[in-house]
Amino acid sequence: MQESRTRRLAGVGRAATAPARELAGLWRRSIQARVVIGTLTLSAVLAILAGWILLRQVTDGVLTSKQQAAITQASAGVDTAQAELDAPETGNVFEPGPVLNQLIEQLSLRAEAQDNYYIVIIGPIDTFGEVNEDTGIRASSVNIDPARSVPADLVAKVQSEPGVWNRYAPIYLSPPDDVEPGLIVGSRIQLPSSVSAPGQTYALFYVFSLREQEQTLFVVRGALITTGSLLLVLLGTIAWLVTRQVVTPVRLARRIAERLAAGRLEERMHVRGEDDIARLGQSFNQMAASLQRQIRQLEELSRVQRRFVADVSHELRTPLTTVRLASDVLHDARHTFDPVTSRSAELLQAELDRFEGLLTELLEISRFDAGAVTLELADVDLREVARRVVDGAAALARQRGSRVTVTAPHEPCVAQADVRRIERIMRNLVVNAIEYGEGRDVEVSVAGSAEAVAATVRDHGVGLKPGEEVMVFNRFWRADPARARTRGGTGLGLSIAVEDTMLHTGKLDAWGEPGVGSVFRLTLPRRAGEPVIVSPLSLVPEERSPVAVGAPYARYGPDRRRSS
Repeated sequence: MQESRTRRLAGVGRAATAPARELAGLWRRSIQARVVIGTLTLSAVLAILAGWILLRQVTDGVLTSKQQAAITQASAGVDTAQAELDAPETGNVFEPGPVLNQLIEQLSLRAEAQDNYYIVIIGPIDTFGEVNEDTGIRASSVNIDPARSVPADLVAKVQSEPGVWNRYAPIYLSPPDDVEPGLIVGSRIQLPSSVSAPGQTYALFYVFSLREQEQTLFVVRGALITTGSLLLVLLGTIAWLVTRQVVTPVRLARRIAERLAAGRLEERMHVRGEDDIARLGQSFNQMAASLQRQIRQLEELSRVQRRFVADVSHELRTPLTTVRLASDVLHDARHTFDPVTSRSAELLQAELDRFEGLLTELLEISRFDAGAVTLELADVDLREVARRVVDGAAALARQRGSRVTVTAPHEPCVAQADVRRIERIMRNLVVNAIEYGEGRDVEVSVAGSAEAVAATVRDHGVGLKPGEEVMVFNRFWRADPARARTRGGTGLGLSIAVEDTMLHTGKLDAWGEPGVGSVFRLTLPRRAGEPVIVSPLSLVPEERSPVAVGAPYARYGPDRRRSS
């Protein structure tokens, strides 16, 4: 139950992150997507920055203009109000209330005519800027809450210092939840001594609404957002169209290159115009034509060489048979010859054996090249093959002073294979190990798994230098070309072994270190035609593996790829 729930959660997580993975994959694969997304991102950043600066400047300009106009208007209104209070007819009134009410009515008429501000009178205020307990608050409109709309610090500022002062503050209207931005401008007015003895000080405030300015800025902000969005769409479209003109030929070149790599050498790019992309297409077509011509030449040369080797090998069969018969006669009668002639007959017989082996291997190579090789599959126990090969090489091992041991499990290591070719591979590996083992022990190991069987042949001789583990499988390769051939065969044994291994879809690996020795590993699938993924035997010896993580090795498999 817990495992099922975990799988469901994992599935939900994968589904949730699928869009992000697809976007990341598109970013990795598509140059056009990277250019368009990069252009849009950079353009969006620049548009936001430019819009913010422009909106800031417009906001400052609108508010500064409104502030200057409000201060001018309020200053003129305060002067007018003070002049009316100082008028002679005001002295006939001996109560502050009627005077202030009359002043509010006059100022309200002007406010209603212009419909852009409210009037608030607060007072009287003492000399310390504190509002007295019997303070009255009078407003020109019942729609405004004067006590909340006029900041207390502005009231104190007006009382403590002469002049005109202003603050940005919210205006609270009725009902209470209606609030709009405002600019409050205030100054002091003083009643005549005849009205209030001594003359009391009141604070006169002009409360200007900034709703129109807010709407103007809202329109400007919307225009900037709309313009920026349209600009981003336009830039994205332009970037997509421009990159498409560049990327489309590149994608076409990639598809043509893939077809060329698949062997369709006649594929070419369609070139239009004379710009840089067109010249790139022309150069690509010229390169493809040159490659096609060279590949055709190499194929023809290879065909001629294979034909030549096959023809020469077949043509040499008849004279070689004649020479072999004559050599056998001389070799059988060598005891009747003088010592020099007898030794010459022995050398002739040995070199004929060597030449006949070379001719046989050349014929085998020509059959591989011609694709005329077939397998005779049967169930083959790799343990028995290893033992037969070791028994057959016993005489050579005694001659070289080497001891060959076989390590195999009790369980059969059976695979579907051509026994003749598998024996040839193992014989080549064992003989090479004896010849290059410098008289030291040679170890043959056999093991099997559910999917494959394997055999390793290890010697403790000269070993392999870095890079030689790849070249050792080349035809006619010699570790030291200047060295006289005093040991070894024709140089084709391992090449034929590789071809035999690939016919079985197996792998032939090599590892070695100078002065330590070398290991060759043959791995075959239990069922013919199936690929080998993991070998049952390790290639690097256990005592060398902790320090030989990067040691040289080569692997030849059915895909004909080599790794080191």
